[in-house]
Amino acid sequence: MAANFGDFQDGVYAEAVRGVTTRYPFFASIERKASEALPDWVYRYASAAAGDGRTQRANIAAFSCYGIVPRMMVSPPERDLSIQLFGKRLASPMFLAPIGLVGLCAPDFHGDVAAAQASAATGVPYTLSTFTQTRMGDVITHAGETPSFFQLYLPADRELAASLINRAETSGYSALVVTVDSWTLGFRPMDLERGNFPQFRGFCMQNYYTDANFTKHLAKPPEEAQPAALAHYTKIFANPLSWEDLRWIRTQTKLPVAIKGFNTPTIDNGADVLYCTNHGGRQANSAVSTLQLLPGVVKAAGSTPVMFDSGVRSAR
Repeated sequence: MAANFGDFQDGVYAEAVRGVTTRYPFFASIERKASEALPDWVYRYASAAAGDGRTQRANIAAFSCYGIVPRMMVSPPERDLSIQLFGKRLASPMFLAPIGLVGLCAPDFHGDVAAAQASAATGVPYTLSTFTQTRMGDVITHAGETPSFFQLYLPADRELAASLINRAETSGYSALVVTVDSWTLGFRPMDLERGNFPQFRGFCMQNYYTDANFTKHLAKPPEEAQPAALAHYTKIFANPLSWEDLRWIRTQTKLPVAIKGFNTPTIDNGADVLYCTNHGGRQANSAVSTLQLLPGVVKAAGSTPVMFDSGVRSAR
């Protein structure tokens, strides 16, 4: 990693002088290249929003209402953007947000590994979703020295939940990111019109299918009896969380815990970090943009750190 994150630009320009076109996508070209490279059903799932996409668009538009006032004559030649989070010093305030089924977004269908490798190369922490093509213990080995977080969808089965938490901790993840806004699916017309729900086809279920606390409820291995495996998964996934669940999670791990899914002010109920997001507009359409509500969340959080996503399209 260069002394300053922006220094990689010099390398891009230097390669161009030698006739090498940059391999990095910039801004609008990212979505276009994704639509060209990914199978249609994967691209649809990754890009789809809830309802008519109003909240997804509002998340993006909210950034145009804010600006930055640059400070000149005070900049040191080397900038220190590091922060303290989850008991670790991170190189910058940026992180890779958890994306379910990112494992499908690679030619070999191991995008989880590719994202971890990008994390290792940049020093930007990776947040692994519960839904992966590669089991969590194998993904983190590719992240190098960069801290990784594990996003947990807490299942109703407490034995399975305890196992997932323990596996994350023993594998070396630095924190749990507990998602609370997705215990049931949002209304996503783009996926519904094609019946496009990859989990129901067995994709990105490795953290479930490799756990004895899941497979012990099945007469046959999941790969041999997909309908039975999915029927059991459906039964345990719909689990609306309460603060009591957070207290239970605390008894299962020493890892710091972030609660992901808040976009309204809340009191501190034991979370180490509050994660302000509306799931990118993929859960509840017509919700107010997260950025608009962020100041109220930060004020209510007091000394509790706040993470943020929804509407972020680049690091510019």
